[in-house]
Amino acid sequence: MPVLEPRSFSFNSVYGACKQCNGLGSKYDFDAAKVIVDWSKPLLEGGLGPGSGSANLQHMLRIAAASAGIDLNTPFERLPAKAQSFLLYGAEANGSPRIGWRGVLAFMRQTLEESTSESYREWLLNYMSATECPACHGRRLRPESLAVKVNGMSIADFTALPVSRAIGAVTQISLSEREAQIAGRVVKEIAERLQFLNAVGLGYISLERSAVTLSGGEGQRIRLATQIGSKLRGVLYVLDEPSIGLHHRDNDRLLQALESLRDLGNTVLVVEHDEETIRRADYVIDLGPGAGRHGGALVASGTPTEIMQVPESLTGQYISGKKRIPHRAERRRTNGHAISVLGARQNNLKGLDVCFPLGVMTVVAGVSGSGKSTLVNDILYRALAKRLYRSREEPGEHKAIAGTENIDKVIRIDQSPIGRTPRSNPATYTGVFTHIRDLYAMLPESRERGYKAGRFSFNVPGGRCEACQGEGQRRIEMNFLPDVYVQCEVCGGRRYNHETLAVKYKDSSIADLLEMPVADALPVLENIPQVRQKLQTLVDVGLGYIHLGQSAVTLSGGEAQRIKLARELSKRQTGRTLYLLDEPTTGLHFDDVHKLLDVLHRLTDLGNSIIIIEHNLDVIANADWIVDLGPEGGEDGGRIVAQGTPEQVAKMRKSYTGQALAEYFSRRAAV
Repeated sequence: MPVLEPRSFSFNSVYGACKQCNGLGSKYDFDAAKVIVDWSKPLLEGGLGPGSGSANLQHMLRIAAASAGIDLNTPFERLPAKAQSFLLYGAEANGSPRIGWRGVLAFMRQTLEESTSESYREWLLNYMSATECPACHGRRLRPESLAVKVNGMSIADFTALPVSRAIGAVTQISLSEREAQIAGRVVKEIAERLQFLNAVGLGYISLERSAVTLSGGEGQRIRLATQIGSKLRGVLYVLDEPSIGLHHRDNDRLLQALESLRDLGNTVLVVEHDEETIRRADYVIDLGPGAGRHGGALVASGTPTEIMQVPESLTGQYISGKKRIPHRAERRRTNGHAISVLGARQNNLKGLDVCFPLGVMTVVAGVSGSGKSTLVNDILYRALAKRLYRSREEPGEHKAIAGTENIDKVIRIDQSPIGRTPRSNPATYTGVFTHIRDLYAMLPESRERGYKAGRFSFNVPGGRCEACQGEGQRRIEMNFLPDVYVQCEVCGGRRYNHETLAVKYKDSSIADLLEMPVADALPVLENIPQVRQKLQTLVDVGLGYIHLGQSAVTLSGGEAQRIKLARELSKRQTGRTLYLLDEPTTGLHFDDVHKLLDVLHRLTDLGNSIIIIEHNLDVIANADWIVDLGPEGGEDGGRIVAQGTPEQVAKMRKSYTGQALAEYFSRRAAV
């Protein structure tokens, strides 16, 4: 037993990490579910994926199967579990020392180690998955470290607890007088820090949880809890939408945490769209009046009450109730079909059977950590994508999905960028740019000069500025500093060469057209039906202010999401598409939420089905059907608390979403 010191309990240290997985808790190894590509076929007749072409493996398999009395002509799924395990994992796994057969997976590991072909190694990686470490069983530490226990718990047992239960575990630690002198201060510090995490609405997460699995809002609230614990004074804190992913119930605790930071003598500056946060602010700065080039001005400033008195302030109008997001007079009725998820058990879901009616807008609500994203994204979307598109992503644990024959497409519309390079823009993403290039190629000047449509693309040589290769800016490498981008001095940021810019349509060159906001480009291109329809849709979703050629990397998440919705709206509808959205109101103002809801209603009215994960009460109140998960987050969540129309859910007092809806409806009725 080595001498115990703090690093003995760190999986990031060689002194504490499990020797087999180096502290990762998992090993990247060949996955039997991927290696067997078709369980309905015999292993050597299409059942086995990688390695099936190896004469050496085939020979070894036949010898091993003959020695164990296994018929290789039997479909793999019909073989007994013991025979399957023998073929995959070898003789040792079955306690059979008769032969030195180590299994198909061991053969694949050896092949990967010995291969010198990089492309072959990359191909083999497709058949591998992260599996639990057999030595530490995912607990990351060496056995000597896990053997040390405080109050009957190892450090791995303690960090596996959700924060809310960890607080109780710390308070139960009883120390003798001598132990209190040594560890009393440490126990007090642990308890305080756990209290801070609980105060910002993170009682459901466990301390061992990987940082990559945290949402942006959760990560921000963890950093906020750290700052509350530091008890600094005279600091300016800047927070960008801390309420992201937070249920209405937990919002009050977050605001109390921000107010405690302020009361310590700090200045707290919050960029936020949440109504409750704005109402409780000491001072509000409202920018606008519109977006893009129509924004950037100070519309109003002062206390929330003073903001409400300014007619030009959209924010003030919505808070005062003079403007409001309308509700439909009556809820849509389902088309008689539904998609059902049966036996959902992934993460904290408690074997749920959930029915999502089709032909309507459904909202999945619930407190943070109640299992909404697991149910919709990890199980429903992945299962449908696997069935409809043969996706290789494995869905979360569940028994079955019923009703998939009633849809022909499933589309997840998130806030990820529409492109990751400056060359991507709304015109290229929506397909409008192809028609615009064709238009310019048909003009008399183009025909005289022999210009084709490719001449008007900034992605290929010919018509583009070769000094910047059509990017409109040049990159200057700064060696040890980040690269600097400057406007191209040859084309002045217009991307095209002089000859191409000489071709004009209605006095506008193609560079002029790309610089126009969508709303201004619409009258110019109104005579081209394919272009007019797509541009009109962009205006309808509230994006008339963005430029046709605006770089994709400069668009916000909400703008990118609405461009995706606009592209879907402009397509020919089958009326059998299922759209999945995860918190689409993130980063959206009340007025933007209004426009987003108009788009979602249009998509649903065309016969499509929409499932939205959302906390925004305006969106929840606009739903035709609500599935509310809870009652709490983490291990106390994963159950259905309420189902029904917004009016029905609002009557259910056990539902936190229902309580918030009841308060929301009474507040609207009072205004």
